[in-house]
Amino acid sequence: MKNPITWDDFQKLDIRVGTVTEVRDFPKARKPAWQLVIDFGPLGLRNSSAQITGLYDKESLRGRQVIAVVNFPPKQIANFISECLVLGVYSESGEVVLLTPERKTGNGMQIG
Repeated sequence: MKNPITWDDFQKLDIRVGTVTEVRDFPKARKPAWQLVIDFGPLGLRNSSAQITGLYDKESLRGRQVIAVVNFPPKQIANFISECLVLGVYSESGEVVLLTPERKTGNGMQIG
């Protein structure tokens, strides 16, 4: 377990629900990844690089709701700027399993 954080620390994270609208190949990534465009409703569209090619193909990602941290600073990955961090859990096989809402919700809804 990691060191405990305070409630104030947790509240600094802006975790939102968004819908994947576009999935593109990312040939310049060091590890296999997709370039995602995610609609966060009132926050607009955000790009993310996601190393989830092992379990998810393009077709299964389009229209899927995901959960992401949207207030990290943008990060350059090869020739791409990632603007949010899509959240997932590592499976026993080492693949990333996406965190998703149990039911469809509005894009941009805040987790917390």
